[in-house]
Amino acid sequence: MTDEPGTGSYLTADQAAGELGVSVSTLYAYVSRGLLASEPIPGSRSRRYARREVERLKRRRRVRRDPSRAGEGSLAWGEPVVDSAVTLIDGERLWYRGQDAVELADAASFEEVAALLWTGDREAAGELFAEPWPRLDGAAAQVAAKLGRAAPIERCQAILPLAGAADPSGWDLRPAAVTASGVRILRLVTLLAAGVGEPPDGEDGRPGGVAATLAAGWGVDAPQAVAAIEQTLVLCADHELNVSAFTARCVASAAGSPYDAVAAALAAIKGARHGGLSERVEALLAEVGERSRARRVLADRLRRGEAVPGFGHPLYPAGDPRAARLLELAGKVAADRDRLDVVRAVVAAGRDLLGEEAVLDYGLVALRFALDLPPGAPLALFAVGRTAGWIGQAIEEYGRGELIRPRARYVGPAPEKE
Repeated sequence: MTDEPGTGSYLTADQAAGELGVSVSTLYAYVSRGLLASEPIPGSRSRRYARREVERLKRRRRVRRDPSRAGEGSLAWGEPVVDSAVTLIDGERLWYRGQDAVELADAASFEEVAALLWTGDREAAGELFAEPWPRLDGAAAQVAAKLGRAAPIERCQAILPLAGAADPSGWDLRPAAVTASGVRILRLVTLLAAGVGEPPDGEDGRPGGVAATLAAGWGVDAPQAVAAIEQTLVLCADHELNVSAFTARCVASAAGSPYDAVAAALAAIKGARHGGLSERVEALLAEVGERSRARRVLADRLRRGEAVPGFGHPLYPAGDPRAARLLELAGKVAADRDRLDVVRAVVAAGRDLLGEEAVLDYGLVALRFALDLPPGAPLALFAVGRTAGWIGQAIEEYGRGELIRPRARYVGPAPEKE
């Protein structure tokens, strides 16, 4: 655990009291009254305080003093701003419509989880995904032919708006119509990410699913690879009101089509603070190179005041359950252990030096190494999986029927009045 304020997910008692502007004894009183939670530090008699909980208490106290500031901080890990029945994060586990996401990764197909997010019923997947897979034609096919070796996300960004323009039924925003559009969008994103024109045939002669299509397109169609990709997609399917989901909901609130909502969300997920974090994690792992260097490289970064990417999720003080499951899964399917050992060494060093657990991106990168997936696969897996969530969030937002339009508190120069 770090003792430096502002650098980790946890604070010491002195730091927490300082953030709140109270004495340590008052801090303890907050804990005894249930206003703030603390937890023991492993191997120590001291206790620590989750930074997000301290910030939340600060906001509540500030709002009591000045109710006009109630919205302040709500856009940065703050208080809930939208009612939703899609996904719950309770600080330890992730739930899709009341079902544990990690358990679903073991028991459900990705298509079933998409159906669950969209309709609340896993069993609806058979009917929803019975339609033929989409094919690129017209302008979309012409652009796709010119993209060459573009990254999977960039192919999706280039083609999806063209496909939407050629699909007039995409503007039907009733729930059943949006789920039908969602199937087409999800499958189109899959084909573009996989770099193929059609899905592979399954053992029954029918087209394979999303996971099998990605595996075949990436040249890793062994059964255990398909199963591992399936579980990864399920774990990536949704994560409440993250920046890409919020972007999708904003577009949906303006009555934009689901194609537009997903296209906008793709732009958000590429960002280095969101899905693009996987590239920063890969860069760190390349810098480490060998597992024996992991602790030294991370310590040197801390000494130089540089960030160590991918540790400490504000919503999971005890560790991201998705990352833990993917790291475990990568260990089971890895053929080449060397690069996976580097990932494990960096995760262990980060836990020791920072007192924080690795986030989802380490699990995605570990799976890429374990299955020898192509460059860009971690972000592609994240985006294909999350497409199911974006559609689910959009469906809910269409039903809300209101424009998302927050206000800003102006802090610029005073108007010049005559």
